[in-house]
Amino acid sequence: MDLLRIATAGSVDDGKSTLIGRLLYDSKAIYDDVLESAEEASRRQSADYLNLALLTDGLRSEREQGITIDVAYRYFATLKRKFILADTPGHVQYTRNMVTGASTADLALIIVDARNGIVEQSRRHAVIASLLGIRHMVVCVNKMDLVNYSHDRYATIRDEFRTLLNDLNVEDAHFIPISALIGDNVVKESANMPWYAEGPLLAYLEQIDASDDPGERPLRLPVQYVIRPMRHEYHDYRGYAGTIADGVVRVGQEVEILPSGKTTRIAAVETPDGEVEQASGRTAVTVRLADQLDVSRGDMISATDGAPRTTRTFDATICWMSQATQLQQGATLRIKHTTRTTRAMITSIDSQIDINTLAARTDCTALKLNEIGRVSIRTSTPLVCDDYTYNRKTGSFILIDESTNETVAAGMIGSPGFGDFASL
Repeated sequence: MDLLRIATAGSVDDGKSTLIGRLLYDSKAIYDDVLESAEEASRRQSADYLNLALLTDGLRSEREQGITIDVAYRYFATLKRKFILADTPGHVQYTRNMVTGASTADLALIIVDARNGIVEQSRRHAVIASLLGIRHMVVCVNKMDLVNYSHDRYATIRDEFRTLLNDLNVEDAHFIPISALIGDNVVKESANMPWYAEGPLLAYLEQIDASDDPGERPLRLPVQYVIRPMRHEYHDYRGYAGTIADGVVRVGQEVEILPSGKTTRIAAVETPDGEVEQASGRTAVTVRLADQLDVSRGDMISATDGAPRTTRTFDATICWMSQATQLQQGATLRIKHTTRTTRAMITSIDSQIDINTLAARTDCTALKLNEIGRVSIRTSTPLVCDDYTYNRKTGSFILIDESTNETVAAGMIGSPGFGDFASL
């Protein structure tokens, strides 16, 4: 079975945790001890029903406040597919957590309260999901039971949200009216909404094709570790270990080592199961080369045709995550890109996005917590990278405060900037 990674998003109290709890509960994917704990917590809250949100809101502070703070990951499977669900926070204060949870997602599941419609956080999360390169979005109009299962109310929200997603160039969007608390259109079809005939949420998640076959594109293999065994019988062994970010690596294939630009051939491909003739994307491998070259951690083994660019300067879209500091022009930070870590300077802050209007504000001089901006960066050593829209692995990075070792920003190289949105 293939794996679908899902990030949930939406404003506070729109029902994200309840929806995930309903998915897990109705698909029989809850361990007995977790269910018993949630039932006991529901009784302590004097609830006359099982609070499904407690199945995902695991932190004590989350249960006390009734909101999601951290990113809660849940794993479950049906007969057709395996899933990883990232329940991301809805409060604006924790937008950075939403960026973290959505950074590896194949699909964004955005929840909207049918009573309130689209609010600022709904727009914020849709914008972030779009910037992060998530190509598939499902919008669940929740709490339909509280608006008497009104088709007109659902259609109004659907049409307004579809306009927003069209502005964000999201081509694959699906809309479902649900009640997570009651269970309408989550795992089972709803008898309360006969006007909706496109099936429940789980059925859609089981059949959607979210694949992005990396075998069709040029090889990208960031070197994570150089293996040199100390035993005498392996004195000639030199292996280069890493996880394939894109493409296929084959025995006999001509490759280029970047940033040096040296070329050689693949002599062997090894996996945890032994030597193979070839391996494809997201597989951890160790390769041996036909020539003795100087290759170290942070280098990239690439196809000779369609190689990534090697550069010390680039533009990027970033989300600032530090509560203690602001990002200003001239700031010096550490940048971690694939397996390479080096120093970087913010040479300019070009613009900041207005979440409500999608317009670019070019008069900004700093980025504060949870703000998204367009910046220019110069690094002390070259990075081997692609645009984020082409490859999320080789186009993404994080910025680290040198004094505290805190991750202060997540970035996307060459990602759509505010100027692209401002013209919409």
